[in-house]
Amino acid sequence: MDRIRVIVNGAKGRMGTEAVRAVSSQPDLHLVAATDAGDDLAAAIARTRAEVVVDFTVASAAVANVEMILSAGASPVMGTSGFGPAEIEHVRGLCARLGRPALIAPNFALASVLLARFAAEAARYLPHVELIEAHHDKKEDSPSGTAIKVAIDIAHARREVPVAPTKETVPGVRGGVVEGVRVHAIRVPGLLARMECLFGGPGDTLTIRHDTLTRESFMPGVLLAVRRVRGLDGLVYGLEHLL
Repeated sequence: MDRIRVIVNGAKGRMGTEAVRAVSSQPDLHLVAATDAGDDLAAAIARTRAEVVVDFTVASAAVANVEMILSAGASPVMGTSGFGPAEIEHVRGLCARLGRPALIAPNFALASVLLARFAAEAARYLPHVELIEAHHDKKEDSPSGTAIKVAIDIAHARREVPVAPTKETVPGVRGGVVEGVRVHAIRVPGLLARMECLFGGPGDTLTIRHDTLTRESFMPGVLLAVRRVRGLDGLVYGLEHLL
């Protein structure tokens, strides 16, 4: 059986370390390189003939990394944050021009994918919603890619954008807005990741919440993406499309 040749980029980071361990443990996958900041990723892809690159680096490098991976001839599995709507469309166009598939997944935890699905369903009936996402204080970007993805899913699902108070006596206290959905980002030590969707209706509320307790929870989704990415058509945004 031919094993899939995989590079993990950002291999010295917390998520990268888990990804290296997960890929190495699978009989159908072959970890051909583990790269990090300062390494020549394009040269590593050429040298190892890597087919898939799993990228867990930093938001500021996300777009450049996916461009490099695609141009070097591999298919990226991007777990790095830093992809807003404009960046996603840019990558979509690049995949089309090069005829090569890619996956951008704001979150690889299967329970998080279910949260987004449930939130979109709830938004059809409860359009009043605000998102609260919380991460550790080392996370570079705010809001998280997961929060952006959930906000987009909610915006596409709900039938109206209700009016909510916007007056702020302290600038920024009402959070940011993603496609009409309010998003609040919290960064404190001790947390790993939390995503909460708070819906309100006449006389009641509904809370949908996902807590990430260990980074191991992301690995089944990462492995699924590694195995499936080469068969995709262009860019796929969101792990739910592989389930």
